Amino acid sequence: MELFFVLLPVFMLFCLWLGYRILEKAGFDGRWTLVLLVPVLNVIMIWVFAFSTWPKLQNGVDQGL
Repeated sequence: MELFFVLLPVFMLFCLWLGYRILEKAGFDGRWTLVLLVPVLNVIMIWVFAFSTWPKLQNGVDQGL
């Protein structure tokens, strides 16, 4: 059980770091990653980011929305 309490924060920080990198590459502010810590809002915001227009995407590229 002690291993769980050691690995859980490490896993959470890893997921937050991945989310930060993805949002930065898409052109959004990386601080939006903190929304992943809010239980219901995290699922909603993942959908919002997935289906919104990404600011850093090249012009003329079909985003398939």
